[in-house]
Amino acid sequence: MNDLSGTPTPTRYTTERPICVAVLAMGGQGGGVLSDWIVELAESQGWHAQSTSVPGVAQRTGSTLYYVEMLPPKGGRAPILSLMPAPGEVDVVLAAELAEAGRSILRGLVTPDRSTLIASTHRLYSVAEKEKPGDATIDPNVIVEAAGVAARRVIAFDMETLATKNNSMISACLFGALAASGTLPFKRDAFEAIISAGGRGIETSLKAFRAAHDQAAQPPAAARSILKRPAKRFAPLPAAAGRADLDTLVARIREFPEPLHAILYAGVKHLTDFQDPAYAGEYIDRVAKLSALDRTHDGAAKAYAFTAAAAKYVAVAMTYDDVIRVADLKTRASRYERVTRENSVGEGQIVYTTEYMHPRLEEVAGTMPAPLGRFLESNPALFGWAFRKGRRVRSGTIHWFLMLYALAAFRPIRRTTLRHKREMAHLEKWLSVAAAHIAQNYDVAVEVLNARRLVKGYSDTHARGESKFDRIIGAVPLLAPRADGADWMRRLRDAALLDEDGIALDGALKTISTL
Repeated sequence: MNDLSGTPTPTRYTTERPICVAVLAMGGQGGGVLSDWIVELAESQGWHAQSTSVPGVAQRTGSTLYYVEMLPPKGGRAPILSLMPAPGEVDVVLAAELAEAGRSILRGLVTPDRSTLIASTHRLYSVAEKEKPGDATIDPNVIVEAAGVAARRVIAFDMETLATKNNSMISACLFGALAASGTLPFKRDAFEAIISAGGRGIETSLKAFRAAHDQAAQPPAAARSILKRPAKRFAPLPAAAGRADLDTLVARIREFPEPLHAILYAGVKHLTDFQDPAYAGEYIDRVAKLSALDRTHDGAAKAYAFTAAAAKYVAVAMTYDDVIRVADLKTRASRYERVTRENSVGEGQIVYTTEYMHPRLEEVAGTMPAPLGRFLESNPALFGWAFRKGRRVRSGTIHWFLMLYALAAFRPIRRTTLRHKREMAHLEKWLSVAAAHIAQNYDVAVEVLNARRLVKGYSDTHARGESKFDRIIGAVPLLAPRADGADWMRRLRDAALLDEDGIALDGALKTISTL
C-alpha cells in the first residue's frame, strides 16, 4: 500500500486478541441457546461478537461445536473474527457432558497456558460405548486426570442433575458456571439480564443459573467432582419382610454364609417382582443345592466363590426377558414417572410414548402354552407373514396400553409357556456342567457360572448371546483339566464381549483348539 507521495506504508497488525469461547454440546442440550446468550451478553456490553457452529453428527450422534469470538470496539471499526477455533487459542471451553470435555482436550482446544475448562461430569453414552456386548464405557477418571493437566483451570460438577432439579436445561447451568469463572469481564447482573430478556422458561433458567453459579464459585475442591464408576449397591437383609411367604424366604437366606445375604436378597426381590414368591423359592432351592456342593469341595477356602456366582447368575437366568416381562415394564406407573422426570414434563402437559416393536415368530410362540407354541413354530408359513415388519405402537393411547396390559396379565401362566420350558431346560443343562466340573477344577466351575453374563436381552440379542455362551460351555471339557483353565475361560468370555458377531470369540476358540 502506498501513500500519495509514493512511499510504501507498512502494514500494521493489532496486538489485541479476542476472547475465544468454544461450546461442545449434543442435540437437545441447548448449546445453540448458550452460544446465543454469550453473543448477546457481549453485544449488550458494547463488544463485537460473532458465533459459528459446526455439526458433528459423525462423531457423537448429534454433537455440535459452537464457537464464539468477542472483542471490545476500537476506533469505531469492526474487527475481523475467526470462524473456527484454533488449537492453543481458546480461552474458555464449555462442555455439556464429560466425554465432550475429553474430546475438546484431544482436539487441542484446551491448553494449560490459556484455557479454562467448564464441564458437566455426567455421562451420556455414545453409540460406540453402547454397541459393545460388554462394558465399553470409558473410565471417567481418565478424563478428569487429563483435564487437570491440560487445562489452566477446571470447573467441573454434575450440571445435568442441577438442571433437572430446577426443571431447566444444562445450558443455563453452564452459563452460570461461566459467570462464576470470571473469564469474561462482565458482571453477574449482565448475565442474568440476558436470560431475563428471553421469552420462555425465564424463572427456571434463572434458578438453574444461580444454583450453578453458587456451585462453581466454591473452592476448587468443592466445585470439582471426584468421579468413580458406579458400583452396585445391595440392600441389607431385613429382619422381616412383613408377609409370611416373604419372611420364609428371608429366613432361608440366613442359612447361607453371611457375605452372600445381600446378593441373595437382591435375587429374591427380583424374582418375586418377575413372577411370585414361590418362584423366588425355586431360586433359593437351586442355589442351596449348589451351595452344598460348594461346601463339600472346600468353598470356604475360596470365600464361597461358586455360591456367589450362582446367587447372581441363577437369578439372571430365571428372569429372562419375554414378551410378558416387556409388556409389564412398559405399562408400569414407575416407567411413566421416569419418562416425565427425564423429559422435564411440566404440570398439565400431555405425554405420549411411542414404542418400536418387532416381535419374531419365536417370541410370539414362546408366550403361548408349550403345545400351541410348538405348533405355531412348526407351521411358519401360516403365521410368518404377520411378523415380517416392526410396528410403531403408541402405548399412551388406551387401545395399545390395554393390549400391553393384557399381555402383562399372562404372568400367572408363564410357567406353562414354551419359552419358560426352554429357558429352564437350558438353565439345568448349564448348572449340571458347573456341578460336574467343580471336583476337577473349582475355578473353572466358577467361570462356567460367570459365563452366563453373555446371555441377555431378548429377540436377536438374546439369540446371539446364547449362541456365544453355548460355544464357550462347549470348550469346558478341554479346559477343565488344565491349571490355567479358568484363565482361558475368562479370556473366552472377554473375547465374546468384544464384538456382536463373535469374530474375536472365533479366534480365541481356534487358539484353544491348538493347546
